[in-house]
Amino acid sequence: MRRTITRSRLLAAAAAVALLAVACGAGDDPVAEPDDAGDDTVTEDTDDTDDAAEEAEEAAVAEGPITVYSGRNEDFVGFIFDDFTAATGIEVEVRYGNTAELAATIVEEGDASPADVYFGQDAGALGALQAQGLLTDLPQDILDTVEPTFRSREGQWTGTTGRVRVLAYNTDLVDSAELPDSILDLTDPEWEGRVGWAPTNGSFQAFVTALRVAEGEDVAREWLEGMIANGAVEFENNTAIVEGVGRGEVEVGITNHYYLFRFQAEDPDFPVANHFLPGDIGGLVNIAGVGVLASSEQQEAAFELVRYLLSEEVQVFFGQNADTVEFPVVPGVDSPELPTLAEIDPPDVDLSNLEDLQGTLELLLEVGALE
Repeated sequence: MRRTITRSRLLAAAAAVALLAVACGAGDDPVAEPDDAGDDTVTEDTDDTDDAAEEAEEAAVAEGPITVYSGRNEDFVGFIFDDFTAATGIEVEVRYGNTAELAATIVEEGDASPADVYFGQDAGALGALQAQGLLTDLPQDILDTVEPTFRSREGQWTGTTGRVRVLAYNTDLVDSAELPDSILDLTDPEWEGRVGWAPTNGSFQAFVTALRVAEGEDVAREWLEGMIANGAVEFENNTAIVEGVGRGEVEVGITNHYYLFRFQAEDPDFPVANHFLPGDIGGLVNIAGVGVLASSEQQEAAFELVRYLLSEEVQVFFGQNADTVEFPVVPGVDSPELPTLAEIDPPDVDLSNLEDLQGTLELLLEVGALE
């Protein structure tokens, strides 16, 4: 029932967004210069020209289809694409995959990429595409919608939701007082064999990039090597980490805050809690975000999808739905399930500096965290 109600609300919001876009589009159209004669007939022809241009613009927006490369899981966002199509008539073809691998694919494809939109799990992958010149500038109305902290300073990508890195821990096996104040302390001997991580995961790789930026390459390498020497247990992804923590396969897992809520929705007694790391690099606030490809021939339709992802109803959904519970990035939209960012006190990291994904992948390969 929760999902059905949410979908109805999203459809209603999409209809409102579509009407608003049409209204704003009419005001934004350039006014044609009048003929030198300036008579009434010419004025009427100019109005007709404006109307035709507006209709052509709207037709181009609705034409599609658009192709999305999505590093976000289909279970999280698949139905939102369906609702967007139902509301706007713009067909969406989605290729799901690993955030980093999809970004690398776009780099390899270059201007020949069939992708119109890239939807990634972290700022690092988006920054890498921006650095390669593969993203286009987003319209100002989109940029103005989002908190500056959660979008590119160059205006070529925007966050759609915020996510906090946490330590998920088994409440039956670990006393919260035992948990460290810094993620760097997990290399201490007392945590040997007790910690799970997912080196292949895009959000983990973004964290390592942030660690390199904030603390330096040597500290990042030392921490990774220390985790491996301390017997960190590898999992496929964040979901598997939290599940493993709940089963007692590991006592603590490095993950994003919102995965826990999915398990608690199914089992309120699920024996796992989130431990935040105020002020520590391990408490990085990253984003899931979106950019439009410079090579796209459907940019107007792609921009409409971005606007839809930032609409109030979609933001409320992400902030309150039990399957996600992510931080909204639009000012004035709050999540009753989450603490405020001030309470979390995240580290001061400019997300625009997390573009060196390749350097992080090379480091992970060098130390043996990836094969």
